[in-house]
This record gives sequence, structure tokens and C-alpha cells, in this order.
Amino acid sequence: MFVIIKGAGDLASGIALRLHHAGFDIAMTEIEKPLSVRRTVCFSEAVYRGSAGVEDVTAVLVKDEKEMHAAIEKKSIALFIDPAADIVRRFKPAAVVDAIMAKENLGTAINDAPVVIGVGPGFTAGLDCHAVIETKRGHTIGRVIKTGSAIPNTGIPGDIGGYTIERLLRAGADGIFEARAEIGDLIKKGAIVAVVKHTGGAGAVEEIPVYAGIDGILRGLLPSGIAVTKGLKAGDIDPRCEKFHCFTVSDKALSVAGGVLEAVLNLSNEKAD
Repeated sequence: MFVIIKGAGDLASGIALRLHHAGFDIAMTEIEKPLSVRRTVCFSEAVYRGSAGVEDVTAVLVKDEKEMHAAIEKKSIALFIDPAADIVRRFKPAAVVDAIMAKENLGTAINDAPVVIGVGPGFTAGLDCHAVIETKRGHTIGRVIKTGSAIPNTGIPGDIGGYTIERLLRAGADGIFEARAEIGDLIKKGAIVAVVKHTGGAGAVEEIPVYAGIDGILRGLLPSGIAVTKGLKAGDIDPRCEKFHCFTVSDKALSVAGGVLEAVLNLSNEKAD
């Protein structure tokens, strides 16, 4: 079965990994300059490098249908730079999964494919998709919702090791991001993890520090050279300090991916009947 996943960030990549392991053929779409923080587990990195591995699966940047089929034949995932997801219309997949995580629907319609899945807030099952997958950490994460919507976004990240918003790193100004640490580094509270090179009104360039709010391991960080805006999520510190977590798909992504797998199989079987 051929599935198109919109988005290639960490949740979308976890979904792609699980569906690929289950034997699905996968194509993904991304924007021209992804801002994925957990880059070591994001297929979006293929946009910058031509290919990207997440655990035991590789995504390859492709330009057309011929390259897509070549990638899939080699047991890889095909990744298109396709912000509007035009490949959905061109290639007519059996299922579409919108995992952009924009907290709103940016254009997915229930008639895009025989099975259409919305991941997280912003979708209504029965209206713009056939099912929604819950993404909020807690008892209902990964649940398949066939009527209604996921829990609305609160703006507060899930609790990890007793921390929520404190574990996030954000750009303190508009400018060019420059990392001062690497994913997998142990970080102390107050350490400068990165700076944002901000050009002031007089043309002078200031370096605005990005400080760690807690002790932990750097699980995610934007790459140097990326243009950022003030307040943009730029990194993630994990207080559990397990290096393994930095380079493997998260428990959250796997839970959500399990819900997507259930929904795709269940809805496909219903339509076959």
C-alpha cells in the first residue's frame, strides 16, 4: 500500500518509520527550509543532505515519480520538497497522513485519498479527514478518533522528567542561528547553547545568547546558519540524560505512529468490505 505523509519532522518521521516497518511504501513532503529541532530523528534532514537515516531506515530526496519509485524499490522512503503536497493529486495514494503539526489544517481534505488521517489538533474526523490521532501526552495519546477532534493545543509541551516549558530553547531575536553545542551533549542550566546573530538598526551585529533552562542532555537543536525569528523553538533539553534518546524515535512518536497504523489498516479494511 502506498501512503503519502505530509511533513517530515519528528512525529511524521516516527510514523513513516513504523509504517515502513509494517511494509508500506512511503513518500513524504517537506518545505524548502525545514526547522526540525530533533534533527537526528527527522527525515526532513534529507532536504539539506540529500538523504537522511532514522534508526534503520533511510529517506532519499527525490524530484519526480521515476526517482520516487527507484527509492522505494531500494526499500527507502522518498522525500519531496513539496510545500503544497501536490504529489497527493499526482500520485493518488491509498492513504494520506497529515503530520505537519501546524495545529491547524493547511489544506488536507477528506477526498484527498480513500483514507485520510489528521495527526493532532486542527482536524475534525468526518469533516476534513476520516480519523484523527491524539498527540497530547497522557492516557489518550495515540488513540484513533473517528468522530470529533484531538485535544486542543495548550501551548505547553508535555511533561518529561518533571519539566515542561523549561526544557525548550527559543530564539531570543530575529537573526541567524549559530549552535554552540551539539545534539547529545550534556548541558548545565545557564549554559549558552547557541547564539542568534541579530542585526540592529545601526547595522551592528549582536550575538543574543540562547541559555539552557535546566540541566540535561541536548536532545534537539537547530543547525547553524538557519534564519530564525524571535520566540522560535530552537532546541530541546531532556532531563533524563539518556544519550540513546537523542538518536532514536521517541515514545510519543511511536505511540502516535501506532495509532496511525491502526487507523490506516482499520479504515482500509472497512472500505474493502
